[in-house]
Amino acid sequence: MWTMQPLRPVVGAPLLLLLLGTIFRLVLTMQREERHRLRNQVVEMFDHAYQNYMDHAYPADELMPLTCRGRVRGLEPSRGDVDDALGKFSLTLIDTLDTLALLNKTAEFEEAVRKVLSDVRLDNDVVVSVFETNIRVLGGLLGGHSMAVLLKEGGQHMLWYEDELLDMAKDLGERLLPAFNTSSGLPYPRVNLRHGVRGPETRTGTETDTCTACAGTIILEFAALSRFTGDPIFETHARRALDFLWEKRQRNSNLVGTTINIHSGEWVRRDSGVGAGVDSYYEYLLKAYILLGDDLFLQRFNIHYASIMKYISQPPLLLDVHIHKPLLPARTWMDSLLAFFPGLQVLKGDIRPAIETHEMLYQVTKKHNFLPEAFTTDFRVHWAQHPLRPEFAESTYFLFKATRDPYYLEVGRTVLENLNRFARVPCGFAAMKDVRTGSHEDRMDSFFLAEMFKYLFLLFADPEDLPFDVEDYVFTTEAHLLPLSLSTAQRSRSLTVANTTSWEELDDSNFDWSCPNTRLLFPDPAFPRSLREPIRSAVDKSCPRPASRSEPGLGRPPLRARDFMANNPEHLELLRRMGVSLIHLKDGRVQLVQHATQAVSAVAAEDGLRFMQEMMELSSQQQKEQLPPRAVQIVSHPFFGRVVLTAGPAQFGMDLSKSSTGVRGFAAVAEPYSGCTELTNAALVEGRIALLQRGQCMFAEKARHIQKAGAIGGIVIDDNEGSSSDTAPLFQMAGDGRSTDDITLPLLFLFHKEGNILQEALQEYKELEVLLSDKARDRDAIFKGRPPPSSLLESKGEEDCSPEEDLRASPSPSSSPEEQQPSRSTEEQAEPEADKTKREAEAEDTAEAEVDGDSAQSMEALLADWKEDLEAFQQMEKDEL
Repeated sequence: MWTMQPLRPVVGAPLLLLLLGTIFRLVLTMQREERHRLRNQVVEMFDHAYQNYMDHAYPADELMPLTCRGRVRGLEPSRGDVDDALGKFSLTLIDTLDTLALLNKTAEFEEAVRKVLSDVRLDNDVVVSVFETNIRVLGGLLGGHSMAVLLKEGGQHMLWYEDELLDMAKDLGERLLPAFNTSSGLPYPRVNLRHGVRGPETRTGTETDTCTACAGTIILEFAALSRFTGDPIFETHARRALDFLWEKRQRNSNLVGTTINIHSGEWVRRDSGVGAGVDSYYEYLLKAYILLGDDLFLQRFNIHYASIMKYISQPPLLLDVHIHKPLLPARTWMDSLLAFFPGLQVLKGDIRPAIETHEMLYQVTKKHNFLPEAFTTDFRVHWAQHPLRPEFAESTYFLFKATRDPYYLEVGRTVLENLNRFARVPCGFAAMKDVRTGSHEDRMDSFFLAEMFKYLFLLFADPEDLPFDVEDYVFTTEAHLLPLSLSTAQRSRSLTVANTTSWEELDDSNFDWSCPNTRLLFPDPAFPRSLREPIRSAVDKSCPRPASRSEPGLGRPPLRARDFMANNPEHLELLRRMGVSLIHLKDGRVQLVQHATQAVSAVAAEDGLRFMQEMMELSSQQQKEQLPPRAVQIVSHPFFGRVVLTAGPAQFGMDLSKSSTGVRGFAAVAEPYSGCTELTNAALVEGRIALLQRGQCMFAEKARHIQKAGAIGGIVIDDNEGSSSDTAPLFQMAGDGRSTDDITLPLLFLFHKEGNILQEALQEYKELEVLLSDKARDRDAIFKGRPPPSSLLESKGEEDCSPEEDLRASPSPSSSPEEQQPSRSTEEQAEPEADKTKREAEAEDTAEAEVDGDSAQSMEALLADWKEDLEAFQQMEKDEL
């Protein structure tokens, strides 16, 4: 029985890991036979993956499961930074060593160790990631060494073993050490295994930046190597890097950024979260305390953790913020790597938010079969890939160990079944290229064997199924097993520990120095379920809503989602009373977050929950039909269709995809510009396409007002300065929750940058004719049935214009919805801003030349030019954004 009295950790005592070993009275709904069936299925799946690697890929680093061959760096097309994990050192085999031991595959483990010792070379002339090589290869060798020693001590296996894997680990550690030769102590992100980082033969050493996790995820492996070998140099370098990161934390928020300059210590990217780029830095602070028994690591972790829970955690969400302005969100989506965090919270003992975040991740997983690589705050796919990451399974295992709630066995069953149903292929398991379509990628990363099957096996296994007590080990971020006995290993006197904060400065109330007792935390077995239910409802958007009623003191019915306007002060006050806060995002959208404890009353909190559910329901309705982008094309003199602006569609009004000609007319600015009341310049707008500004009322209301004034179409221009289709995802205008059948004209949306192009053209040329259509039209189609403008017929010099000079203001708006998803970098989606501005300027110059030039151009040359433009348009439509 644990006490809650403050404790000082005895060196080597597995204090926090005791949390996972507590014995509970179990009331399991999953039968023992079913658990054993799932355990055996995990082993069968592991055999399928491992044997296919050995049969089709070894000694290559990884298996390509679709083509049944090995991935050898340099022989396959480069995948960029992903390939930095490959070092021609049989990565998957080394990463899998301790998994073989844990799954009781002793003979296979012994054979694998012999292969590593006989076949693997570490002096390859190849540039590798310091981070990946440390956690996968060095960690794999150390985990394999730990298992080999354990089996040898058992007296039946590995009796021939004489620390050969440890010798290889030390060799590799020494090859990584040159990367730490910086003034800050932070390692270079890459190192040449043969030549280090200095000199032209290394082909590296010129980098200036590294991620926080890359520099801060070294201590477990390097400290273990020092403790195993007695050489303190490795632990010294790892501690120095951690000390530097701690010193460079933002002192007000106590958060760290995502990317740092390894020489100056300046933060290059100042966004902070618990996902990609930062994740395992926090993990290693806590686990370094567990493994090494050094209070300094727990002290730092607790300070960071308090800030994470204050700024980043918005249960069940974990949202990146800016380290200098931690109340300002840095992005509106989450990446799948943060799925490890609930498991880390279990080790910390903060289980309630762990349950909440894990449940959110599970509901997202159920919607898409796998956790997308990134997803938005309203749980839609942001990046659709899934490379078979194990972090969600990891957190599922830790939560089951802490709560013994059989619910997590069912979660594990879902993970297992989805892997078999959707990822299993004849030669292994293939990563998902797109979770929405189920398409595969020819990729099976080594971490799939190193981590996924460990956690799933441990989830379903009984204690007697395990060859050793896992509570005697700490899991690295790659799930390699390091013995807690290392904390009592003799440390060299030359190893100095920098203690940058004196204990006198600490307030023990800020730290949890006790081992939490989950039996006291959760006396009611149903309590975890009560935490999960609201999360499930939020993600499913299907929770029944309470009956509408007035809040005491307000004297009016509660605010309904369909009536809400973000710039209405009265609505904002109603939100505040319901505990709902509104955050304005950089792309012009708003994000709503509810904290029930901040509501003025229980009734108001309930109304706030209903309001949030209505908003999610409304959002879901808006996203049901992902419409493709539309086009606004300037067709009048001097543009003649050359300028095409990517526009967002409306989910109401005329469907331009069903019109062969689109809607063409002259533009006119509506008065009032917001279009939220009846127009005062209806006579001017009649028969024209009205320009409006976003905001102050619903889009459908704007459409009704310009339609009443006699407009034939409308263009809404974003009021968020700087927004652009280059950098923002496709925006669709939704209805107002009521019937919009009365709206018959087309309404399109332009971001601020594209809207400015249109407004400036209107200001300069007064009479500006535009075409609203589903995609860009070639000039032949634009002027079909009409005589071409005389200025175009009279222009000259077009025979000298190459297709590259036939310019548009944006990429083709005819791309598919998937291409409009923000699943690619800005560099992949659009040309650089400077180049684009230059091209637009050249377009204007070209147009001027056409107008002022000689009028002797022949019709034959003109038709040739139109044909050239048509080919350019067709090619543009084929290109991905």
